Amino acid sequence: QVQLVESGGGLVQAGGSLRLSCEASGIRFSMYDMGWYRQAPGKQRELVATITTGGSTNYADSVKGRFTISRDNAKSTVYLQMNSLKPEDTAVYYCHARLIIMYWGQGTQVTVSS
Repeated sequence: QVQLVESGGGLVQAGGSLRLSCEASGIRFSMYDMGWYRQAPGKQRELVATITTGGSTNYADSVKGRFTISRDNAKSTVYLQMNSLKPEDTAVYYCHARLIIMYWGQGTQVTVSS
């Protein structure tokens, strides 16, 4: 059974930082491209950042220079370090794993107060 379990969300003031974690089980983690997406109320889910099996990263323009995605294959975990948070970063953040089949986590809420 495949599981992606996110953690690390919460309430933070604008300008603050959070680190999200997503631990995967039931998959050979090192073979999967991983990513973080987010969905704000009333909006579509959008890409935040991705990291390939080789460590190449890609970011949405809105988070470049503020967010950093990384992975630890030994721990089957992908991270999202979020700095200089803004109220517009408020959303549910979802972990994503992709090889041929795609898997999603249940999401973790991030709320940034102004």
